[in-house]
Amino acid sequence: MIRNPVLTGFNPDPSIIRVEDDYYMAVSTFEWFPGVGIYHSRDLANWRLLTYPLNRISQLDLRGDPSSGGVWAPALSYHDGVFYLLYTDVKARRGAFKDLHNYVVTANNIEGPWSEPAYLHARGFDPFLYHDDDGRKWVANMRWDYRPGRSRFAGIELQEFLPAERKLIGPVNLIAMGSPIGVSEGPQLLKRDGWYYLLLAEGGTGYNHAATIARSRSLLGPYEYDPHSPLMTTVNDPAHPLQKAGHGSLVETQSGEWYMAHICARPLPGRRLSPLGRETAIQRVEWTDQGWLRLAGEGKLPALEVPAPRMAPHPWPAKPVKDDFDTQKLGIDFQSLRIPTDNVWLSLSERPGYLRLRGQESLASWNRQSLIARRLQHFSAEAETCLEFEPNHFNQCAGLVCYSDESDYFYLRIGYDETNGRHARVVTCKSGNYEEAEDSVPLADRRCYLKAVFDHDRLQFKISLDGAAWTDIGPELDAGQLADDYEGKLGFAGTMIGMCAQDLSGTMKHADFDYFSYREI
Repeated sequence: MIRNPVLTGFNPDPSIIRVEDDYYMAVSTFEWFPGVGIYHSRDLANWRLLTYPLNRISQLDLRGDPSSGGVWAPALSYHDGVFYLLYTDVKARRGAFKDLHNYVVTANNIEGPWSEPAYLHARGFDPFLYHDDDGRKWVANMRWDYRPGRSRFAGIELQEFLPAERKLIGPVNLIAMGSPIGVSEGPQLLKRDGWYYLLLAEGGTGYNHAATIARSRSLLGPYEYDPHSPLMTTVNDPAHPLQKAGHGSLVETQSGEWYMAHICARPLPGRRLSPLGRETAIQRVEWTDQGWLRLAGEGKLPALEVPAPRMAPHPWPAKPVKDDFDTQKLGIDFQSLRIPTDNVWLSLSERPGYLRLRGQESLASWNRQSLIARRLQHFSAEAETCLEFEPNHFNQCAGLVCYSDESDYFYLRIGYDETNGRHARVVTCKSGNYEEAEDSVPLADRRCYLKAVFDHDRLQFKISLDGAAWTDIGPELDAGQLADDYEGKLGFAGTMIGMCAQDLSGTMKHADFDYFSYREI
């Protein structure tokens, strides 16, 4: 069986393809660097994080991008021995205007190297590259319209793309305006039995999300929508365990079976908040005699378990719980915030066996933070690190952070002030309101151990001076605050847990982290 979600933690907007016996799936990474996570499977049930193709500033410069901006909805495809990846870099996302830049990169190997980007356009987002059977290639995307009195989601457009010249040519064709559900985005095109099928994400990426499908005998339309629409949604079942279901991507197996990867979210019990973020699930789908697509077993609700395809299971080796920083390369689960790692602010060699971070800007910055983090993937989990840090000014801090964005985070930090000297304290930021807990733990030794323990909507920080005896520090915190839609925030990323350092005096005081561990409880 395939047990959903297959990609736990913040891994939205899946774009799935098959190349012979290998399956690849690209997901959005927003303001986290490197950009676009690509996962690999050989059975659709077991997945491993394989690579990040956008690993150079020349491909992706996220400095100054807003939280939940950056990389939206990558589209992965393969044709004639070449991998194509299309993506949007969102520079502004609030209000009427969206500053959107769409690019394409290519590679002969899924693990790279990936090319420098070719610029496409800035008219909308969610670009998708369709390879027609006549050899022509087309870029589809949603169109954004900022003008008052008009729908912001202004239809799906299509324009021809020349791969040799790496540019768009010819007229921009408006091929579909979406179904009555509205908010049409995430277009995916495929051809089957003489029909062109247009799979759309509709209803918005929240609790009204849905997957719809339309078809036409001509690529340029007109497209008729399935009278059974939508294909999938949870809008009428708020108790279903997989909410926000939509934004699908289709793949056909070697034996002719069809599956759809899609967004979902698992709310906290009794609360419509998902601190794990939007995840990825896979559904089995079937074609009817009339040429329409249905979830296997009928109905419109995504299943928690679906039959796996007819192929041998292919599990991957389990990842180690603990990273001792004994190599010269960060583990693939770690990402930095907006900027690539470089020896100006991060080193794995200056003190072998330690991750050294040099403090930069605050946790409010959209530019240069010294922060390395990984996804929270389970409702019950704990993360732990050991830190050596000797601040001598209140502007110098380092520690363990549970981070949604600059408006909502929890931070167990080591700091210094004139009254308490070197100490540990919990600080929080809730909807942009920064607070420091009154109680602190004095630290005479430069070495201490920090832990964050999640139990659904409860988060408790702990501290130890020897790594054996742990005590609570700070109050029990509401992990629901880290959800991307907490109090109407309308974010798109999920909770990240990691290590960070700040030096607001500009001297780049360093902190040394001996290890980082993450495990499901």
